[in-house]
Amino acid sequence: MLKKYEKFLKDFDKKIDKYFKEQSEHLCCREGCSGCCEVGDYPFTQLEMMYLMQGFRGLPPLVQEQVRNNLLTIKNNRVSTHLFYKCPFLLNNRCCVYSYRGITCRTFGLAYLMRNGVVKLPECVNEGLCYSKVSKDGILTVEPVKEDLDLPEITNGKLAKKYKLEFGPSRSLIDWFP
Repeated sequence: MLKKYEKFLKDFDKKIDKYFKEQSEHLCCREGCSGCCEVGDYPFTQLEMMYLMQGFRGLPPLVQEQVRNNLLTIKNNRVSTHLFYKCPFLLNNRCCVYSYRGITCRTFGLAYLMRNGVVKLPECVNEGLCYSKVSKDGILTVEPVKEDLDLPEITNGKLAKKYKLEFGPSRSLIDWFP
């Protein structure tokens, strides 16, 4: 299943890269910018977690230990299942499993049209970053990506069906860890 998922990701990343290029004048994302990883809930499907853990197992032991410590800190300090947290894989403002990151991470930063007709803006618009120069009061004044990039839409979409992927249940990244 992971081999099929890797093929899916190649196609998915090509599509997403095209969107990022088309929207580049409205994006502030760059290496070292980690605001989207500082506070979130990070939904991951079971298949995404399997892939992420494959990347984790390839990390040097000291980096694995840092991630485990981050996980323990988050778990010990979490008082609610709806509490946002810093991604445990974010080390020194960089994702230590970047090539293995989830779908939500891959699409973050883009403004897109959801199935219900609402435009979903990235949270960083509120910090004067992505799309902030072309939005006012949550209303986008330019065309968004015209594809719903929410996780359920992607995992149940044409590309996932092409590869006959079974993503399994979805939950917050931190909830995959005991």
